[in-house]
Amino acid sequence: MRLDKIRNEVIRGKIGVASIEDKMREARLRWLGHMRRRPRDAPVRRCETIVNSNHRRCRGRLKKS
Repeated sequence: MRLDKIRNEVIRGKIGVASIEDKMREARLRWLGHMRRRPRDAPVRRCETIVNSNHRRCRGRLKKS
């Protein structure tokens, strides 16, 4: 058994670096802030207003677009 194993959390705590999960959450929230400032007619914002109808997808392979 190796005695020099140190967990990543311990090392990150000592040098004061944020965890990977925190960094990923921060990036997603930053992107969301950019998206919310876009005009209503931007393609990214139009996706918000799409209403889910009771339409079923076709069977089989997806269509290439």
